[in-house]
Amino acid sequence: MPRKIILEVSVENLGGAQAAERGGAQRLELCDDLSAGGVTPSEKLMSDVRSAVKVPIFAMIRPRSGGFVYTATEFSQMKSSIATAKKLGMDGTVLGILTANHDVDVERTRELVQESAPLPVTFHRAFDVSVDLRKSLGDVLQTGATRILSSGGAFGAFKGAATLSLLRVAAREKIEIVPGTGINPDNIAEVARITGACEIHSGLGSVLKYGAQDFAAFEVEVRKMSAALAELSE
Repeated sequence: MPRKIILEVSVENLGGAQAAERGGAQRLELCDDLSAGGVTPSEKLMSDVRSAVKVPIFAMIRPRSGGFVYTATEFSQMKSSIATAKKLGMDGTVLGILTANHDVDVERTRELVQESAPLPVTFHRAFDVSVDLRKSLGDVLQTGATRILSSGGAFGAFKGAATLSLLRVAAREKIEIVPGTGINPDNIAEVARITGACEIHSGLGSVLKYGAQDFAAFEVEVRKMSAALAELSE
């Protein structure tokens, strides 16, 4: 039976957010500095984008670029950022913490999930640099997060599609596995087909350079992806 697939697009400015919505994105991941993997957006950006678009917005909660092992000060900063995101009308948060051994930090991630409530939480691609993806799946389940954004541990979601499919089976519908990284109009349908995913994430960084201001071109590429997913849903 055909399934409706949600397209989530990551953006780092107001123009990109508006273009993504016009192109058919059903959800936005809002960040600053996508070229570094995305960090927490400013209060002004969250406020401006919330006022300008109607689709759900998930705010990145990441105090800095680099690794995913955080100090007590950075952890406190993440809590503060979650409170700000809730105050400014965000619809979800995107976050992740690892231990020094590159396992999921279950205790501190769970604490952030509780801070985010009632907003849903996506555990981001820190998952892909964890030691054991199957173990990490079980760990993330313990935190109460509702989604995992992943490339299946590969350089891109297309290459990791088979692993993503296995993770979806192992998740037993207890958490949504969202393929992301390197997804574009040329491969999005195939990634969706192989993985069976109900949600797909793209920043189009493999098509348009992060930081580019060509919002018309960005809208066109988002529209292509949206159309490809719509065909699978028919």
